[in-house]
Amino acid sequence: MTSPDTPACCAASRAAAPAAASPAPPAGPPADPPPRPTVQPAVGRRPAPRLSGMVLLPGGTFRMGNEDANANPLDGEGPVREVRVEPFRIDAHTVTNARFARFIRETGHRTEAERYGWSYVFMGLLPPDVARRAPSPAGTPWWRAVEGAVWNRPEGPGSDVAGRQKHPVVHVSWNDAAAYAAWAGKRLPTEAEWEYAARGGLDQATYPWGDELRPRGRDRCNIWRGRFPDRHDGRPGTVAVDAYRPNAFGLHNTVGNVWEWCADPFSGTGDARAMRGGSYLCHDSYCNRYRVAARTGNTPDSTTGNTGFRCAADA
Repeated sequence: MTSPDTPACCAASRAAAPAAASPAPPAGPPADPPPRPTVQPAVGRRPAPRLSGMVLLPGGTFRMGNEDANANPLDGEGPVREVRVEPFRIDAHTVTNARFARFIRETGHRTEAERYGWSYVFMGLLPPDVARRAPSPAGTPWWRAVEGAVWNRPEGPGSDVAGRQKHPVVHVSWNDAAAYAAWAGKRLPTEAEWEYAARGGLDQATYPWGDELRPRGRDRCNIWRGRFPDRHDGRPGTVAVDAYRPNAFGLHNTVGNVWEWCADPFSGTGDARAMRGGSYLCHDSYCNRYRVAARTGNTPDSTTGNTGFRCAADA
């Protein structure tokens, strides 16, 4: 990142939206229907968390952050410091399209991408005519502000999530993720909880499985393969949330696939919220943030096709 509140190349922000995308927030109050009492927590309380698919972790003290040659100092990765986390639970994988669909059915929640009318999509996932026509934010020409791109139409009108029910939900803002977490009786993880869980008990390792990106020549995460952004040795995009082996704590895909919203502010100024883990667009030639210590941030109303989330809960 170039400054504490300027999102990285891999996390396009509504604050940098091209004029044609109408970056102003929706007029008036959110159009969500009244919440259903059965799925909304009472004031000061949360419903009992839905524990299926969560991992119970013992907590403790670990060394958080990074200061080696891979670190991005302007992202606030360092200094390396000892941090203690209390016992907690965390989802073994990110929230899927199937689970998010249930949330939508039960609450009538309208995502911010739906309310704004557009979201950011990687150009390589779009038909050529749409990629040419849709505007892009300054400095990151691989992003396109696509009208009608939302969680269940991730590439815009004509697309759907058929066959992607086990893929991570995308085009969700921090606010959408927090709403889902409240409905599920959970919360978003703190950055310290997220990194503790992602490390899987390894001290200062680069990745959740160690320091080698491709041990024994095998892929362990979904990141860009080829030359970013114009050549991919395969097809870019999300994969199933359990597509790769879990770490020693039982968590899948804590690096690569999609960025994950965390509860914390990204810095001491501005309203950006922290995100962790990198995504399918990360590549060492441009963005090496597919490391457990790496971080970036985005405004809480921003939505992209490479951002999702997982939930946490008190033990």
